[in-house]
Amino acid sequence: QVQLVESGGGLVQAGGSLKLSCAASGAILSINVMGWYRQAPGRQRELVASVTTGGRTNYADSAKGRFTISRDNAKNTVYLQMNTLSPEDTGVYYCNAHRELINIVVGGNYWGQGTQVTVSS
Repeated sequence: QVQLVESGGGLVQAGGSLKLSCAASGAILSINVMGWYRQAPGRQRELVASVTTGGRTNYADSAKGRFTISRDNAKNTVYLQMNTLSPEDTGVYYCNAHRELINIVVGGNYWGQGTQVTVSS
């Protein structure tokens, strides 16, 4: 099993920045992708950004140019630096870890408890 612990959420005004952290522990060799998903009330959970163990990144269109996902392999931690935040970025951000092969999830689909990000106008 893999445990994911998120931190860094909070309340910011539009134009501000936040940095989210997700620390993984447990059977970390069973996963090769970590990422961040956002869920707003009444909406489906959607991918914000992800990164593979090989360093390949993927971003939602709304995140490109503003958000940066990065890894610290020594700490088994993934970060999401969010700049120029807007109210549309508001939601619960969930850390995810899984094993993926050619864009297909094949196992180890783990979720953190979520951290609230609220952007006021």
